[in-house]
Amino acid sequence: MSDIVDKWNEIKVLVESIELDVHKNAGGNASAGVRARRGLRMLKQEVGDLVKLTIEKDKERKASKD
Repeated sequence: MSDIVDKWNEIKVLVESIELDVHKNAGGNASAGVRARRGLRMLKQEVGDLVKLTIEKDKERKASKD
């Protein structure tokens, strides 16, 4: 279970790091927009990894019950 929590904490840190660039981009900074979009693509990948990890752990739990 700690793997899941660790991945979740990584995602929260990533969101916090993207937030500043999103606000800068909203103010008109185009370079910040590029960084924000790059971060969002990375976030999408990390969230997908978390989903796969949780599915894998659920399957392991079900298999150990049988």
